[in-house]
Amino acid sequence: MMQIQWNPQGIKLTAPLYSYIEKKLQKLERYEDRIVGAHVTVQHDPPKASLNKQAFIVKVHLSLPGPDLHAEDHGHDLYQAIDLIADRLEGQLRRRKTELTEKRRHESREAKGEVHSGPTPE
Repeated sequence: MMQIQWNPQGIKLTAPLYSYIEKKLQKLERYEDRIVGAHVTVQHDPPKASLNKQAFIVKVHLSLPGPDLHAEDHGHDLYQAIDLIADRLEGQLRRRKTELTEKRRHESREAKGEVHSGPTPE
């Protein structure tokens, strides 16, 4: 299970918010089970809220073997921003997993001699 570091800025996170974010982040482990930790920053900007703009900002930094993943999203509602960030991270992890799988397949085919690097015979 990954360790989560919290950094709320300008907002008091309640127990339901903590559990909601944890649940969303734990779902990411189905794509990558080696996630070491997550650093979650939740910000609220009251001036933007008074102007009816996207006042909530959620930033997540996932630590895992290889390059770390980062995502940031904004929303009118905190739950909306959390959902958007979870979707964004899920897409990044899916893309990463696909790239690694394709790389392994290619290396395996090269080792078996199935991939030809030169011109194809006619």
